[in-house]
Amino acid sequence: MEQNTQNTALLVMDMQVGILAMLPNAETILDKVSSAIATARSKNIPVIYVVVGFRQGAPEISINNKSFSAGKEKFSNMDMTAFMQVHGSIAPQAGEVTVIKRRVSAFTGSDLEVVLRSFGIQHLVLTGIATSGVVLSTLREAADKDYRVTVLADCCADGDEEVHRVLTTKIFPRQADVHALEEWQKI
Repeated sequence: MEQNTQNTALLVMDMQVGILAMLPNAETILDKVSSAIATARSKNIPVIYVVVGFRQGAPEISINNKSFSAGKEKFSNMDMTAFMQVHGSIAPQAGEVTVIKRRVSAFTGSDLEVVLRSFGIQHLVLTGIATSGVVLSTLREAADKDYRVTVLADCCADGDEEVHRVLTTKIFPRQADVHALEEWQKI
């Protein structure tokens, strides 16, 4: 299967220092995502970074949002610039776009769709943390928006390995191609 890289983008999602700190094996995913980024760059596939963040005081967080409201006080007092910082080993290069989202999906509260349209992107390759969070939500929304989606299973991580396994082997294949990094690099 030959991949058309003309309309493809690699999304590097929520690979922020603070989020990576919650993973016991962060170096493993950093190494894999770094390799995916190098492959994308070598094939002239745009690399788009997606980070989650809020304005000072976190006015975007509603008390009705179960996921984010529990941490609103913490987010309100946090240095958002530091929180949104992508890990240095995979940081964006000059000219690469970073999109700020306000919810779990890379699309929600961001200008991702505008960026994708401007690049003519129709195929998204997903990496990130967490498999059950940003990857799942972005995959579902992208599929509903008629993007072709590929998930690099070993370039995603979740706090619950069983949830990661079920998503990448049973749920994601219904709406996306799921590959290991090494397999994708050969396409």
